[in-house]
Amino acid sequence: MFSRILVANRGEIALRIIRACRELGIETVAVFSKADENARYLRHADDRVCIGPPPSEQSYLNIPSIISAAEITDVEAIHPGYGFLSESSHFAEICESSNITFIGPSSKAMQLMGNKSQARKVAIENKIPVIPGSASTIANQQEALDIAHKIGYPVLIKAAAGGGGRGMRIAHNDASLVNALAVAQREAEAAFKDSSIYIEKYIERARHVEVQILADQYGNMMHLGERDCSLQRRHQKLLEETPSPGITPQLRGELYKAALKIAKAVNYTNVGTVEFLVDENGKFYFIEMNTRLQVEHPITEMVTGIDLVKEQIKIAAGEPLKYRQKHVRFDGVAIECRIYAEDPDNGFRPHPGRISTYHVPGGKGVRVDSHVHQGYEIPPFYDSLISKLIVHQATRQESIACLKRALEEYVIEGVKTTLPLHMKLLNHTNFLNGNFTTTFVEGLMEREQ
Repeated sequence: MFSRILVANRGEIALRIIRACRELGIETVAVFSKADENARYLRHADDRVCIGPPPSEQSYLNIPSIISAAEITDVEAIHPGYGFLSESSHFAEICESSNITFIGPSSKAMQLMGNKSQARKVAIENKIPVIPGSASTIANQQEALDIAHKIGYPVLIKAAAGGGGRGMRIAHNDASLVNALAVAQREAEAAFKDSSIYIEKYIERARHVEVQILADQYGNMMHLGERDCSLQRRHQKLLEETPSPGITPQLRGELYKAALKIAKAVNYTNVGTVEFLVDENGKFYFIEMNTRLQVEHPITEMVTGIDLVKEQIKIAAGEPLKYRQKHVRFDGVAIECRIYAEDPDNGFRPHPGRISTYHVPGGKGVRVDSHVHQGYEIPPFYDSLISKLIVHQATRQESIACLKRALEEYVIEGVKTTLPLHMKLLNHTNFLNGNFTTTFVEGLMEREQ
């Protein structure tokens, strides 16, 4: 087992990893930008190193600074969390060449699956359904137009190296496609240092369902169930739940089988998530594989009792999984609300600022993953996530009731947040009936304007 790990991230996920390490008896080194130098969660690390100015490209995306911090603090491994460098195969390669363990999959697996266009090829080779689209990344504007005409509008433009909705745009005609291409490429370059994009047919009424994978270095692999991530804004997840309320037991089994098949095809290790779209006819399509820990991992932890961050660390340290698929039990229903410092009534515009009042809910089955506190200043440079509110109860009805109560108790003042929107969603008939798709949230907002 490692004795010291560097956490190459910030905020909620950095604190989550620090806590897991503390429970495993592992020392941690926290890196931070100048914008985060007064963050309280840094006190929980055994050591901390400033890696640059506030802009992420000069700090949390600054590979030389992070590697330098790792070397001077004598760590054995780096945990990238999610976002930033977590899906960078280049960063994983540099860690490997520096004799530092990257806590995640191999750089080879990341190259194959982290690039969305390459991942499509792997899926096709293994006879897993994919959405019609470009065979590889788009070389120029004319190629994009030709593909759009072939598969038909609307189409979805996606960053090949992307995630979290960045570098993603919908186009309904030639003019919007030309404009969306330029915007998507700029976003992809800014977020991932890779402007390559590809195109898929846009399925307008679909569920977004993902399967959690866990695999060690000795060929042991299992799934930890699925999560329904259909409630989104700007292609970024807003609320997730497990199990999915909208799929049949037969479809669930098919998704598990497909997810394991694609993970085995690339000799995947550590944690990973295979993502699918399920259309209104119950047909599923592979869309991508996230080669990292997901933001919504807590709901899987709640229903399985398995700590995914600890498992990541143990697998990276060379330990075999201590259980097999037959040992995994799925208990009850868990739902997660992502609480953002955003204004839902104003296009989800980020709302950085000082939190003047902060009170978290509690009670049986309630979990809050957050790094903020009363008086915390939300910086304008990063993702606007404040916290994740997670509930776990025996049934979906009980989980919804618990979540409503927790949202009523949650007090965040000083900045606008998505708290009121979550309450609105939880009271909507379509959500209560489990009848929703990826366009539900934006459609709801448009109807209220």
